[in-house]
Amino acid sequence: MIRIRHFAGVAVAGMIALAATVPARAETLADAMVAAYRHSALMDQNRAVLRAADEDVAAAAAALRPVIQWVAGHTYRYIEGGTEQNTSTLSLSAQMTLFDFGRSQLAIDIAKETVLATREALVGIEQDVILGATEAYFNVWAAREQVALQANSVRVLAQERQAAQDRFDVGEITVTDVSLADAQLAATRARLASAEGDLATAEERYLAATGRRPGRFGAPPASPRLPESVEAARGVAQRTHPSIRQLQRQAAAAELGVAAAAAERNPTVTGSVGLSSQDGPTGFGFNTTTSGATVGVEMSQTIYSGGRLPSAHRKAMAQRDQVRAALLNSARSVSQSVGTTWSYIEVVKAQIRAIDQQILAAQQAYDGVREEAMLGARTTLDVLDAEQSLLSARADRISAQANLQLAHYQLLAAMGLLTVENLKLGIPTYDPSEYYKAVREAPYTSRQGENLDRVLRAIGRN
Repeated sequence: MIRIRHFAGVAVAGMIALAATVPARAETLADAMVAAYRHSALMDQNRAVLRAADEDVAAAAAALRPVIQWVAGHTYRYIEGGTEQNTSTLSLSAQMTLFDFGRSQLAIDIAKETVLATREALVGIEQDVILGATEAYFNVWAAREQVALQANSVRVLAQERQAAQDRFDVGEITVTDVSLADAQLAATRARLASAEGDLATAEERYLAATGRRPGRFGAPPASPRLPESVEAARGVAQRTHPSIRQLQRQAAAAELGVAAAAAERNPTVTGSVGLSSQDGPTGFGFNTTTSGATVGVEMSQTIYSGGRLPSAHRKAMAQRDQVRAALLNSARSVSQSVGTTWSYIEVVKAQIRAIDQQILAAQQAYDGVREEAMLGARTTLDVLDAEQSLLSARADRISAQANLQLAHYQLLAAMGLLTVENLKLGIPTYDPSEYYKAVREAPYTSRQGENLDRVLRAIGRN
């Protein structure tokens, strides 16, 4: 037994040592997107909004079903002379709309279109959440690169400052040159502190977006593939963007709303059934129990409403026109966003090519100025200026690279494709149809309620 424990301890120690030598997996952009999708309280909020819209379908469907009520009552009556009377009643009634010329069905159709519109709104929220995580990821990456760049510049300038001090000690340069090196080193340390502050801010935003602090990042991911042309991108956006699809559903619901407002002027036929029982005194002073049943059919129609029904009809038409105009405006806005982002990507690509040439030239100039300064042909100020030009170009390259990466995902969002499904992140996603299927028939029994609870647990956070 002791030997087994010894070998087990050796094995565990070996596994720990091996784990210590294996580097932790780098955190990817996909990891940030998945974390944001699972962490977002905004998505939880809008999923609840969608479930509430699903219940509106159930409520509209319930309008076609009978309403059953029971009423129990007891009356005590005291009559002058000392007579007391106690009367108890119990009644059970059912009432149902038999025919309303399509009003109830129109209400169901409107609720269904509203559900579909709310689903598209949820897709829009999903895009916003994923885009926010993407922006946070690249902000952290760029901030870390800037910190590393500034830290390296501090090390280089510290060496330059020491070299200036050594040359001053042997009388090659003046104290002014040393002061210039001191000033440049202090300025670079200030930029390093600012970059570290930007990194802390970016990490806090990453924490808010994903629910966790950023780990070790690897190399930036490859940019997603884009359509062949801006017109192709615009075509995809017009078909798939959630804001357009949402307004299309809202326009359909508004059209049905006009029909529903017109149908309010039609008659309504209702049927009723009732059972009653009364226990109390009769006219002869005896207590007795009487029971009865009633069956009735009633037809009613509003002849004059003081202008309320025509006003409601005109209001519905105005709301329909409003949604149609909003749909047109949204389509134009999405098209503009696609075109603007596409152009921005092309501009940043050209900017990066120019910066690469700038860095190459600045590096050559810096190396040449340093050599010339060692020979006395250049001043310390010339070296510092050349170093600063190189540093600025490299910093601009980092910012431009992060902007280019982010712009690709912004274009995907403008096209309506920045979703977990389209990005193929490989995680279980929220299925909005599950809850709808469970409640669309307006379940009432306890078994159905238990099934709803299971559905809610299944479609909760994964």
